[in-house]
Amino acid sequence: MAHSVETPPRSSHWLAKLLIPKLIVGCVVLALFAAGLLSMRSYYETKFKTTKLGFEDIGELATQECRTTQVNSTTAARELFGVQIPFTQSRYIYSYDVVLKAGYDFSAVTWEVTDTAITVHLPEARVLSCELDLDSFQVYYENESVFRHITMEENNQAMADLKTNAQNDAIANGLLDNARDNAETILTAFFAQAYDLSEYTLTFA
Repeated sequence: MAHSVETPPRSSHWLAKLLIPKLIVGCVVLALFAAGLLSMRSYYETKFKTTKLGFEDIGELATQECRTTQVNSTTAARELFGVQIPFTQSRYIYSYDVVLKAGYDFSAVTWEVTDTAITVHLPEARVLSCELDLDSFQVYYENESVFRHITMEENNQAMADLKTNAQNDAIANGLLDNARDNAETILTAFFAQAYDLSEYTLTFA
């Protein structure tokens, strides 16, 4: 009579040795994937490098400062036959404070003293500086299309136009006139330290 040969049952220990490495690898993969999802974020980096330094002596007499808030709208879009293509428009609306200083090149201020008179010659007042206050930046609207980005050149031009507009507004509202008035006040105090103005007539030309 033939006898059947029974296959010995696999032990649970052997099965565990087979499955545990696969479970460990699976858990590691899942953990790495979860960590990757949690760590995903918008990436931003900026780098700075000084390529040139220059120093110059200046002799400016700043006599008036003005601060103005400028709101700017920058828009760019794709066009076809002069018509904007829908969904290709990028637009930003934002504001900056602009700080302007006006006054004189001190080397251009001259004076003449005679026996009874002091005549001070003042050139035309001018804008000495026009700077953006970066801390004042406010964004009111931003929308950028993937089909038309606003370039760095366009953004730089927008900043230049914003400063030009601020300067024109400040001058139209009396920046240079106020600079002259205050220059006369400052110079009057300056000459009063060296001359008895009760004995001299001080005039500005």
